[in-house]
Amino acid sequence: MTDDAILQLYPNTATLPLKGLYLGHELRRLATQTPFVYANFVTSLDGRIAVPDQEKGGMKVPPQIANGRDWRLFQELAIQADLIITTGRYLRDYAAGKAQEILRVYDDPRFADLRAWRTAQGLPTQPDLVVVSSSLNFPMPEALTHGGRRVLVVTHRKADPQRVRALEAELGQVLTAGDERVEGRTFVQLMGEMGYRFIYSAAGPRIAHMLLADGMLDRLYLTQVCRVLGGTSFSTIVEGPPLEVDLPLLHLYYDPYVFDGVGQWFACYGRREAVVI
Repeated sequence: MTDDAILQLYPNTATLPLKGLYLGHELRRLATQTPFVYANFVTSLDGRIAVPDQEKGGMKVPPQIANGRDWRLFQELAIQADLIITTGRYLRDYAAGKAQEILRVYDDPRFADLRAWRTAQGLPTQPDLVVVSSSLNFPMPEALTHGGRRVLVVTHRKADPQRVRALEAELGQVLTAGDERVEGRTFVQLMGEMGYRFIYSAAGPRIAHMLLADGMLDRLYLTQVCRVLGGTSFSTIVEGPPLEVDLPLLHLYYDPYVFDGVGQWFACYGRREAVVI
């Protein structure tokens, strides 16, 4: 097996190319009565998805687990979406130079095939963005609205009316999906009414909790690098009040080539069976 391939372990065994692995899941052929919602994280064996950034402040993906092979699959998931969920925290980090553009297929030649794939599907140049925020305390970087991309803002009814008016003047309508917090079910239904069928969460653990708590996450993609990091300050994949959500395993792959043989798992978990259309 060469380093451009991985080993599929479930639901059957096979050797598959890394490139195109998640495109092969053909998410746009999956439909449910509500929009199809999926999320992705990369984590250490001990569950770290983010740690403090000592240079720039805030939190960042641990450099010990960030890798180009996982980043390739992240892009394959993002390119299949109609809408990508992000947060005010991401926009603040982006404006401060602490974060990169979520979808990199338009400025990185490594992902030219994904740009061509989206064009061949007859889809808009890139997915729209939806910012889920309670505080509405974020700037809107001009770079994120280029190419005709639409940016939506969703908050709750008790959000600061002054910030609502300011964002409406800049972006148009600010939507509400809940009384005191953004509610997962209301949010997803609202996005469905606006015509979005496939929604990718590139946001963090609180958005994951919001979606899981209301039974709105159809698939969870989880990359687990075979490293233990430790530390007392970190984020994990879900943060919020206790909950219990079953996510049966749908796909499992092993990539032995990352970090000079350290290895990582690519797993896909599904809350419910989707219908092929």
